[in-house]
Amino acid sequence: MKSLFDNLSVKVSKLTTQSYSTSFSLGIYFLHDRLRDPIYSVYGFVRVADEIVDSFEGYDQEYLLRKFREDTYEALDQKISANPILNSFQQVVHEYEIDRELIDTFLASMEMDLQKVDYNDEKYQQYILGSAEVVGLMCLHIFTEGDKQQFEELKPYAMKLGAAFQKVNFLRDLKDDYHVLGRTYFPGVDMEYFSQEAKLQIEQEIEEDFRIALEGIKMLPASSKGGVYLAYVYYQSLFKKIKRLPATRILSGRIRINNGRKVGLMINSLVECKMRMV
Repeated sequence: MKSLFDNLSVKVSKLTTQSYSTSFSLGIYFLHDRLRDPIYSVYGFVRVADEIVDSFEGYDQEYLLRKFREDTYEALDQKISANPILNSFQQVVHEYEIDRELIDTFLASMEMDLQKVDYNDEKYQQYILGSAEVVGLMCLHIFTEGDKQQFEELKPYAMKLGAAFQKVNFLRDLKDDYHVLGRTYFPGVDMEYFSQEAKLQIEQEIEEDFRIALEGIKMLPASSKGGVYLAYVYYQSLFKKIKRLPATRILSGRIRINNGRKVGLMINSLVECKMRMV
């Protein structure tokens, strides 16, 4: 029975999420149970594409990403795939009417990671849009469950939240992106002399993204608000830790939040949502 394979497909996407991200796994846990599997399926898809461009060094990454793109479109057209990640993803795309343009834009940003891009303001915004903002919109399709008016109302806030998360990731991963992968996303910033002034300017941009995003989180349906708010709180905590550190420290190692702190953030976020402080 195909339903058995469909169930397996979702389990593979869930396992992928749990293996790669404890923070997002915690956030998904606090979504309504009917929303969890679709979000796992989106994360699984995004994660595999990201791994191709980040981790498959020594292999033909350009070919692998192109093949992944082709397999994605075939799965969408045929409404099935022998690849469990793509099978669960295509089901979500069809069920929640996720615009294929969002998928195109995401994959285009992944392709940018295979090139040595000199990021000016335009290309930086293009990358943020594809790698983060459209992923937020894919999730928003799920959170709004077919309510097109609500989707349009929340769309700019979801994009800001995705942008804030990605920019925090850029700062968190600055050392590996620059020294290992040879990438510098921030336009006009010399990574050889990453200054406190440059760091402060980036942080101010992130703070504004977070400020706007929080307004949208407060407007989310109850079925998704708790989980999204937990992800927001986790990234805010990571961002605050980064802000306290000098620019030289950001370039010397990856910044993390330990698991004990994550559990504390989870409890506090749950309490705030239950007391309707958000």
